Amino acid sequence: MVRADNENERLVLEFFQVLSTGELERVRAMLHDEITWTAQVKDIPGAGVHRGKKGVVDEFLAPVRGMFAPGDPKTTVDSIASKGSLVLVESHGEGKLADGRTYENRYAWAVEVKDGKIFAIREYMDSLYVAKLFKMV
Repeated sequence: MVRADNENERLVLEFFQVLSTGELERVRAMLHDEITWTAQVKDIPGAGVHRGKKGVVDEFLAPVRGMFAPGDPKTTVDSIASKGSLVLVESHGEGKLADGRTYENRYAWAVEVKDGKIFAIREYMDSLYVAKLFKMV
């Protein structure tokens, strides 16, 4: 199990635990008012920059989670490191899609913390896997 070495790492670990529950109002409470979430991919669902709590939770996370079976996907943090307000995470995501197919992907995250909240997220993943899964290529 990955353990936090400081308060910023603790917050980020808690964030991924809450994100995995699908409880989007709890996620919203952890976000800074000026949150940006950038999915560093092209031409797949959720790509691009999402701004503010409404943009991140309502316009990005809710539709993406809607592509999955209730309660999925789950994100497991595999490693964590930080310097100051920047927390780097490697993780894997697993779950079932709404149509019953299995989802398994690897991620890297750069998460910035400000005022005790999640301020910026840069998400990296295997976008070719996602494009193939959704028959986009």
